[in-house]
Amino acid sequence: MEPLYQQTHKQVHEIQSCMGRLETADKQSVHIENEIQASIDQIFSRLERLEILSSKEPPNKRQNAKLRVDQLKYDVQHLQTALRNFQHRRHAREQQERQREELLSRTFTTNGTQKKILDIANMLGLSNTVMRLIEKRAFQDKYFMIGGMLLTCVVMFLVVQYLT
Repeated sequence: MEPLYQQTHKQVHEIQSCMGRLETADKQSVHIENEIQASIDQIFSRLERLEILSSKEPPNKRQNAKLRVDQLKYDVQHLQTALRNFQHRRHAREQQERQREELLSRTFTTNGTQKKILDIANMLGLSNTVMRLIEKRAFQDKYFMIGGMLLTCVVMFLVVQYLT
């Protein structure tokens, strides 16, 4: 049991150092992730064997052996969780980069929108002259609205002044 435990313990420490490299690696992170996952799977199979061997230890050593195997199991589960967290962060970062590239590739221009409106109007049979008249009318309507608002305010002011 002792040589298998030592090998497994050594492999756990190797995975911990690989996790440190994983944080700094950019392009090869998927390759390192796969290596770490394969090592973790191998350790889990070794841990099953170690549990069987620890139950066959003499009674005075059995408790200590089970405790050591449980500690290794806890360490490996912690490494598995850390790997999953790293993979989740990597996927989120890749998704954010894709969304950023997608947003940067879009064009946000009002000229394009105005051109589309003119195209639709032409399809509906409205001529450019009619469209220019509509745009001119919208510009004039804005001044009529502002004048009407001012006139309403003046009338309200006069009513309040003379009726109170």
